[in-house]
Amino acid sequence: MKSRFTIVALSAAFLMLGSVPAYSSSKEEKIDDLAARVFAVAEKQAVMAASQLDATTLPKSMKADGTMAKTICRDWVCGFFPGTVWYIYAYNQDPEFKDLAWEQTQKCAPVQFYRTTHDVGFMINCSYGNALRVGGIEESREVLRNAAHSLATRFNPVVGCTRSWDAKDSYRVIIDNMMNLELLVRVADMFNEPQFRDISFSHADVTMKNHFRPDYSSYHVLNYVEETGEVTKKYTGQGYADESTWARGQAWALYGFTMMAEKTGEKSYLEQAEKIARWTIENLPEDYVQYWDYTGAAKILANEPGLDRKWAGELPDGSILRDASAAAITASAFVKLSETTKDRKFAKLCRKVAVAQVRALASSDYLAEPGTNCGFILKHGTGAYHGNSEVDVPLSYADYYFLEAILRLQGKVE
Repeated sequence: MKSRFTIVALSAAFLMLGSVPAYSSSKEEKIDDLAARVFAVAEKQAVMAASQLDATTLPKSMKADGTMAKTICRDWVCGFFPGTVWYIYAYNQDPEFKDLAWEQTQKCAPVQFYRTTHDVGFMINCSYGNALRVGGIEESREVLRNAAHSLATRFNPVVGCTRSWDAKDSYRVIIDNMMNLELLVRVADMFNEPQFRDISFSHADVTMKNHFRPDYSSYHVLNYVEETGEVTKKYTGQGYADESTWARGQAWALYGFTMMAEKTGEKSYLEQAEKIARWTIENLPEDYVQYWDYTGAAKILANEPGLDRKWAGELPDGSILRDASAAAITASAFVKLSETTKDRKFAKLCRKVAVAQVRALASSDYLAEPGTNCGFILKHGTGAYHGNSEVDVPLSYADYYFLEAILRLQGKVE
């Protein structure tokens, strides 16, 4: 399919529409009004982002010099910009955005055959998955099927999980990997290939057993012995410390188990999601946008004696590092959990928290002004703080899950 999208034509159309509505600080802003405001920004930002790309590149983040950090299809984030544009199309039903979404999606085509990364689920489900679910593009089905077969090659039945990071000395599994199970579950149902459902159940069961502390906070990384399935180490790759709770990791856990509960109907997954959710709600900051690491931030706020405050996430201006992506992922998960849990009182609480997080992200503190932020929608995301990688910058996946949360609140996507 050849794209009919033209940056110039759509940019001209936006000039005719006038400026984006200003942010209202009122907590009474209706979700439909908030959605109209945010998607007006999102449309303009997507056009701006696309104008900076070539035939193979996709947005990732922002460099220190203020220019866009781009990537190609081999990066785990490649599917998020196509998915973001699909969500814009889900909202506005503008065929120009459908064309743009499909144009960007096709950049991810080689990923369906990748067997060296567990992130095939992110990369293909967010791009081609939405091409099918939102755009109705049937040729996406075979891409999804191929991707599931590729992802399944990383499953070890002894460990019971799909491998995350390749390493010679251990079989590493990260909490993020719960997100890649959605591809397997969907393809199992679409093509009646139950082996993919079996893999997803096994991975979720083993993760539920090993990846959580008694209070239902999560570890980031586990090392297994490939030949026996024994756990040899639990630690962090991107958080404050091995025993801390990295905010985005906890968000992946909440989203992943909520998804598994909704897609499979398994009571144990729903119970796990509810417990993760309760821990999360109890530990959210007052403005509902997570600090990059719950534990590091708590130590700063408690003025712990002898604390290395910079290592814990304190910035030069005295503020504590945030991660808008964690809030966006969590908000989307809370909406889905509110629709999945059998506890009606808890469902109302989940939705209330989701709305609060969306409102916070839609404020001027986090929502970019059109024409700024390299075309990204949200500000203040954090990739890997201690690695000095993507610190306090926009992130493509923050935008994706933010729009998903809003659309879920409106009942426009599943």
